Amino acid sequence: MNDSILKAARRRPTTHTPIWLMRQAGRYMSVYRAVRERHGFLQMVKAPEVAAEVTMQPIEAFGMDAAIIFADILPPLEGLGLRLTFEKGEGPVIHNPISSPADIEALQPYNAEETSGYTLEALRIVKRELGDRGALYGFSGAPFTLASYAIEGGGSREYRRTKRLMYSDPTAWHALMTRLSDMVAEYLVAQIHAGADIVQIFDSWAGALAPNDYREYVLPHVQHAITRFRAAFEGEAPPVVYFGTDMNGMLPLLRETGADVLGLDWRINLDDGWAQYGHDVAIQGNLDPMLLHGPWPMIERRAREILERAGGRPGHIFNVGHGILTETPEDNVRRLVEFVQGYRP
Repeated sequence: MNDSILKAARRRPTTHTPIWLMRQAGRYMSVYRAVRERHGFLQMVKAPEVAAEVTMQPIEAFGMDAAIIFADILPPLEGLGLRLTFEKGEGPVIHNPISSPADIEALQPYNAEETSGYTLEALRIVKRELGDRGALYGFSGAPFTLASYAIEGGGSREYRRTKRLMYSDPTAWHALMTRLSDMVAEYLVAQIHAGADIVQIFDSWAGALAPNDYREYVLPHVQHAITRFRAAFEGEAPPVVYFGTDMNGMLPLLRETGADVLGLDWRINLDDGWAQYGHDVAIQGNLDPMLLHGPWPMIERRAREILERAGGRPGHIFNVGHGILTETPEDNVRRLVEFVQGYRP
């Protein structure tokens, strides 16, 4: 079995540096676009057979060391009573955003099987199809990022409503974050039971915070989600990855999340980031995804530099520093995977 991802997550020696790429199943692939022409995005997520097909596309094409289930961080919020659609040109829209403590109190109990059963079934399908070719990632949004979407009602640049609630009513804020961290833990546990080998928590928006605000308003809830997740398993729990962008000014704080693997975006050298995290955690990253639009010699040089900065130390999972972008040449993805898997210090 190709268990290189799981070994790396535990900082155990591997025969090669394992690689997978965030958003590796997506619009840059022609086979994905062909499926997308027949289905809306949310329809794809909620159709297990389609989600499984899309999940496997990059594995069949490029042979990454892990698959990540095709899903989105926001649909679990529907289990709390929030109404979600994906609008063309706008992205996700929550039509009844949280605007008061009463809205928080009115949130419904989350049940993973009832709300997210389609993703759990997709995981079961992929687990059978993937076999021993690599690890299977499940994932969830982090409490802060989910809270921000739920409050803002969609994307945001300034997070005004989110920060206003956080600063002006800490009691309501922590009540919401507790609800969300419990949901995250339950969702991730359910994904493991459905076939995932490892889980990742995406905190896409936490980089908008000052370090002291992260420590006070966010960190305890990430810790709670990870602790509750681990408590659901006897013995050694499956590995947890924590990833956010624009967070290089608070790396020692992220170490306190308790995650087994910590992500890095491309805005810091990998060895510098790993030193700040501490070498007793594994690291994931950190090629600039825009580089995959460039010429192959430059991609190879930058990938080699990242691998050299890792220094052959056990615990490095190669990845991009954020998701693959649209119009990325597929041949560059193929060559990157082959290069990283074939690299030896």
